[in-house]
Amino acid sequence: MGLRLIHLNLHGLIRSHDLELGRDSDTGGQTLYVLELVKGLAARPEVEKVELITRLIIDRKVSSDYSKPVEKISSSAEIIRLPFGPKRYIRKELLWPYLDDLADQIVQRLQKEKKLPDWIHAHYADAGYVGALVSRRLGLPLVFTGHSLGREKLRRLLAAGIDHDQIEQTYSISKRIDAEELALAHSNLLITSTKQESEEQYARYGRFSSKNVEIIPPGVDLNRFHSIDYSLKEEEKELNKLFKPFLRDLNLPPLLAISRAVRRKNIPALIETFGRSSILQQRHNLILILGCREDSRQLEKQQREVFQQVFELVDKYNLYGKVAYPKQHKREQIPSIYRWAANKKGLFVNPALTEPFGLTLLEAAACGLPMVTTDDGGPRDILSRCENGQLVDVTDLEALRDGLETAGSNPSLWKTWSHNGIEGVSRHFSWDAHVCNYIALMKKRLKFLAPRHWTLGTIQENSFIGQKLILFDLDNYIEQSQGLLNLRKKLKDHYSDYDIKFGVLTGRSINAARYRYAETQLSEPVVWICQAGTEIYYADENKSDIFWQDSISVDWNRKGVEKVLFDLKDYLELQSTENQGPYKISYLLKEPSDAILPLVRKRLRKSGLPASPLLKCHWYLDVVPLRASRAEAIRFLTLRWGLSLEKVLVIASQQGDAELVKGLTTSVIPFDHDSSLDSLRSQQRVFFSDAQDGVLDGLQHFRFLKSH
Repeated sequence: MGLRLIHLNLHGLIRSHDLELGRDSDTGGQTLYVLELVKGLAARPEVEKVELITRLIIDRKVSSDYSKPVEKISSSAEIIRLPFGPKRYIRKELLWPYLDDLADQIVQRLQKEKKLPDWIHAHYADAGYVGALVSRRLGLPLVFTGHSLGREKLRRLLAAGIDHDQIEQTYSISKRIDAEELALAHSNLLITSTKQESEEQYARYGRFSSKNVEIIPPGVDLNRFHSIDYSLKEEEKELNKLFKPFLRDLNLPPLLAISRAVRRKNIPALIETFGRSSILQQRHNLILILGCREDSRQLEKQQREVFQQVFELVDKYNLYGKVAYPKQHKREQIPSIYRWAANKKGLFVNPALTEPFGLTLLEAAACGLPMVTTDDGGPRDILSRCENGQLVDVTDLEALRDGLETAGSNPSLWKTWSHNGIEGVSRHFSWDAHVCNYIALMKKRLKFLAPRHWTLGTIQENSFIGQKLILFDLDNYIEQSQGLLNLRKKLKDHYSDYDIKFGVLTGRSINAARYRYAETQLSEPVVWICQAGTEIYYADENKSDIFWQDSISVDWNRKGVEKVLFDLKDYLELQSTENQGPYKISYLLKEPSDAILPLVRKRLRKSGLPASPLLKCHWYLDVVPLRASRAEAIRFLTLRWGLSLEKVLVIASQQGDAELVKGLTTSVIPFDHDSSLDSLRSQQRVFFSDAQDGVLDGLQHFRFLKSH
């Protein structure tokens, strides 16, 4: 059997035809790259099946194509759309609360397959987060491509003078960086487009490892992007019609920019440069292809602001008749636009502040159009191989002007650059070369890795776990409360029916937990998740699950953690020995503080320690292995015994219980819960009870108890 592959691309709008590139900041070059890669892989004889998993969207404001659960790309490839979060289309920064749902769905879906995929390739931070969870649960190899990185974006935005709180509010930047760290920690292979990406951007992450990096530049479809076209007169006629309403003299060599209308692409700086230069205005037209729009007032805020700057600068420098910015164009026209510009001896201009790669640069080069481009990662690599233009410092408008004026003044050099670009792309950046390199590297790097087939199971009639499992937080019940008495009475009638079993969550050791649990007089649990999720015991056994211990103990360094956190003794103190565990270091905060978790997390990352800090009840800080938590222990349990997550009910009430509520587990939050849990009301399967007896209220709400 051939290779079976999964690609995760969660945000934006993606379909197998008529990509809406530039529609918004989430539907750009990444979307095109992922779709072309999937198509290229599916065409290879060694690949049996490729699935591209994305989000199911039901929204009258977008095409109904995005509401189809399955879309065939070819006989070996399809797009799988899974629902998570609101039905409507939302920007990627709003998806974070719902990603755990998707991870649970993917795991459950793969459980039903006869053959697990050979690897998962996650694109961007959101998919990296989901891919890390799926990888850790099934033992699947994970490949990660960040495309653009949160730390780099944060650095650039701060340098531009934007307030950190505003950045956080707009971009959820800390969640993005956390997700990138998690993805890097779980990745078996990191694919970057350039050496600069690896050495200057990823290297700023604590969990980055240079030995996991492979550089594979993206490819170009040379069937679409090429320099020779015998229908150029037809193309020219159509494009002249597109640009004529804007331009006085269509014969001037164009300065062409194609990008999304977002700040990072720095289009206003290009207009400013053009407006300040009488030489550029005499020699050239400026053509801006900035996506499609019906009404700029209906665009998202960032795009609206960019277009407003465009309109104001055209007016400021009186550039009417010299600048074109058409409202609409067809995706199939893009290769023609490059060829049209090359035929008029124009230049392609990329003034982006940061450019991880820049697929448009390759497309332009393949069509024989030389470039003047930002002196950043992707363009540096492309020009070093193609020698088809020049790099400029786009933050210096004089340098940008000089670069454009020089590049447009030498016809002989233009001709050399044009030929170099065509030849260089054909040699180094074709899709065939890209896909061949990709598969060869995957086989080489991932051939010794295999998924954990032992985790997969089905519900057996004699399974002691049962078909429904209630997980009770032992550390936060109120002894002899009326709610506990009612629960005891109710479960007495149902526990023997085999329909319901009972489990315990606790930060205590197994011995301390059993001693404490005896006081509840509830039926004996079938499972104990102890030491903050680092140990799992079954029924009355005294030995913890060795498979769980093996899976969480990867690179655990207890002494290293204690050493890194030692000088935080003004904020933390180690708890007594009986509260420690082999895979858990427990601290007590001297004063409750929201700042402690980010501080500890930062220390651990900087030291490259794969460990997670967990804060419970505002006072108790546990540091556990990166792959361990109560939520992950629950997933391990359901996989081990073939139990559906929807049949697991968790009672959550305290600060730190948010991890238990996310995903497909059923959750009950009593009325006297900690206020930090209120933000979880949008979660799909959570019930906030207003009743005095919240647990029973929740059990009845979810019909968890069999009625007689």
